Amino acid sequence: MMGRRRIDPSTEMDAAADPRFVTALARGLELLRCFRPTDRWLAHQELARRTGLPSATVSRLTFTLAAAGYLRHRQGTGEYALAPGVLSLGFSMLTNFDIGRFARPHMEALAEHTQSAISLGVRHDESMVYVAHCRGTARLILGLDVGTRIPLAVTAMGRAMWCASTAGMRELISQRLRTAQPVEWPRLLDGLKRAERQVTERGYTSSESEWEREIAAVGVAIDLGDGREPLALTVGGPSSRLHGRLLHEDFAPALMNTASAIVASIQAAGWEE
Repeated sequence: MMGRRRIDPSTEMDAAADPRFVTALARGLELLRCFRPTDRWLAHQELARRTGLPSATVSRLTFTLAAAGYLRHRQGTGEYALAPGVLSLGFSMLTNFDIGRFARPHMEALAEHTQSAISLGVRHDESMVYVAHCRGTARLILGLDVGTRIPLAVTAMGRAMWCASTAGMRELISQRLRTAQPVEWPRLLDGLKRAERQVTERGYTSSESEWEREIAAVGVAIDLGDGREPLALTVGGPSSRLHGRLLHEDFAPALMNTASAIVASIQAAGWEE
């Protein structure tokens, strides 16, 4: 059976004060996260701007990461791009993320039923990252894929994860969102509180034209009940199609049934991380 272990997410807030915390490593990883899916090459100045780090610190980090095979350096322009070393780390993680193996048959069935995009994601900082993704055969569906990062507070996926999180984890996420988006924070918090009410009343969350005007989605959490952070499962697609009774009376119940089936499959297999 799956091992039961309790984790207190609030301890993550004090990690930087712990003597074991390696600041240089954390900064290097933060620099790698500067690269978005649409970025190819980034200049030194842009990396410094996105990380908020001094130019000299960025120079040391980029030199080290390039030497280790995680960045490529284009000397003619001084720009940097992600190198295959990063890709190998990502694929190792995703390949070993066995929950995707259990979830995929259920996700594929839901994709065919809804003719929409079905996504499974986990939290990373104040974002969600896709770890599994299926599409129906309809032409007009989301083009996002595994590894995509999306905002936490304004998406159905992020809101579903928030609603299933512990009080300590919500406080951690709140602190990071307030720091990253101080002006938008009151509006973001309103959306998260609305999601909590949705889960209480309906059992799922929604985001309709709140992240992107053309996108609507419903989301539910997948909580394995063993102390680790919940994941989130969503049905998403064009808001012109996903709305009203189709979204809330057909797709949302099907999504909740799929999430329950995924949890049952994992628990029946006695899966452990």
